[in-house]
Order: sequence, then C-alpha cells, then structure tokens
Amino acid sequence: MLSRTLKYAYYPGCVAQGACGELHQSTVALCRVLGIELFELKKAACCGSGTFKEDSQLLEDTVNARNIALAEELNLPLLTHCSTCQGVIGNVDERLKEYQKTQPEYLGRVNNFLEKEGCLPYRGKTQVKHLLYALVTDFGVEEIVQRVTRKLTGLKCAAFYGCYLLRAQKSMTNDDPFHPEAMENVFRAVGSTPIYYRGRTQCCGWPLSSYAAKESFQMAGKHIQEALEAGADCLVTPCPLCHLNLDSRQPEVEKVIGEKLGLPVLHFPQLVALAVGVSPKELGLSRHVVDTKPVLEKLGIKD
Repeated sequence: MLSRTLKYAYYPGCVAQGACGELHQSTVALCRVLGIELFELKKAACCGSGTFKEDSQLLEDTVNARNIALAEELNLPLLTHCSTCQGVIGNVDERLKEYQKTQPEYLGRVNNFLEKEGCLPYRGKTQVKHLLYALVTDFGVEEIVQRVTRKLTGLKCAAFYGCYLLRAQKSMTNDDPFHPEAMENVFRAVGSTPIYYRGRTQCCGWPLSSYAAKESFQMAGKHIQEALEAGADCLVTPCPLCHLNLDSRQPEVEKVIGEKLGLPVLHFPQLVALAVGVSPKELGLSRHVVDTKPVLEKLGIKD
C-alpha cells in the first residue's frame, strides 16, 4: 500500500463537466476508491483547446498561467484527465518555465495581467500531469494490481491516445510519444488484454469536425474499423474530445463510411474504476451513445 496520500489540484476542464459529464463522475469515483485526494480548481478557466493562440499566444499563456497559479497556491500538481487540456496547459507551463530564464520580460507581462485581475503570479513551481501518468508514475502500476477487486479478464481493450497527450509538449519523460505503453500497462494491470492497431496514436479528427465534418468522420471511422479488425471489444481514451468524435458521433461516422461499427468507447478512468469495484451506474456508462452493455456482459457485470 502507498505510504502517503496523493493529493492533486484537480482541473476538470469544460467537456468533462458538460457533454462528457461521466468523465468527471468516473474520475472522482476512481480517486475516492484509490484514496487520492482531489482539490477541484473551481475558479479555473477553459484552457482554450489550442484555439486561443490562433489569436494571441499571450492570451493562451496568460489564461493558463492563471490556471497553473491556482494549483501553485495549493502547493499541489495540477491534475487533468483530458489530453487536450494536458497538451495545452502542459505546453504553456513548459514554455513559461523556459522563459523564466530566457525571456523574463515576457513572463513579466503575463504576471502583470494576472495581477490586474487580482490573481497570484505564475511561479513555475508545480507540474501539470494527466490522470493516466499520475496513476502510472505516482500511484504505480503494481499498486493498481493490488487494488483490483474485479479482474477484467477476457476484455480486449484498444487504447486511443490521440495526439495532444503524446506530442503537444517538447519533452515527455513518462512515455514514448510514438510508441507509448502506459495505457497498455494499465490494461494488463486490471486483467484486460491490450489490442494494438495503427491508429492508436493518431488524431481522432475532432479538430476538423467544425469545418470538414466528412473528413473528420472518415478519420474516426478508419481508427474504429482498424480496432475492430484487430479484435477490440472497446476503445479506451484519455481524452473527452476524442471520446466525442469516436463515441458521440459514431452514428454519423457510420453514415459517412457506409458501415455499421458499434464499438463501445470508454473513458480511461471508467475502465480502471470498473476493475476496482465501482458500479457502472456510478461511472455513468449509460450516458454513452454507443451502448456499453456488450462490455459489461463480457465481464459478467450487471448494470
């Protein structure tokens, strides 16, 4: 058992409190069971999902410096469960830490804006960490094994990392950005079987969906088809935006590619929480567009 209690400044983001409310629900449930303390940053703002910098890099940096400063005020790492939030906020944190040495005048402009809003300055004194890597590096894969009360034996899980989690930051010490294994290691820890396929580290197509829906859905459809052909029972993603394109829009994807898919898509904390005994109802599995009952039936779990 862990000799200490893990504590994080929890940044839920927007999508997990709206269209993918089950992600927030399952993250809170999982951390409660594992004994991880979350201190929600209720004053945090949307990270911008990469769009702020299209108008102004200073805008993206200032908004997210404020988000990070809120975690620094608690003297805790900032925890995300969204690959896009991780990519954006992590990239800002990485850049501003570098600017502390190379461009202090730029960081001064950022902190001047924060001061005008009555916010504490960005100090570069904490980390931005996705839930996946918090579990793998801080909590530990072996500790997860010890906490499993419901082995997910026989379930074939295909990870869908997407792109932001892996390659939005210059440095990634937790995993290989092109050949990651973190999710697959967790799959093994909870008793499920990892499925490998080509699209697992590629873009889901969500960024295209607002102006090139057909191309976006073709991308998503290709990934789902490849996972099905590899034998997957479900996709598992650490990003709610990927989840929207792969699950919520799967019926539209089917129309575009002219093929029935029906592949359930789980949020990463939902899968782990199932293995440590949390009920499907508490995880919001009924909220998904693609029915998750086949996953539960394969595991012999009643919803």
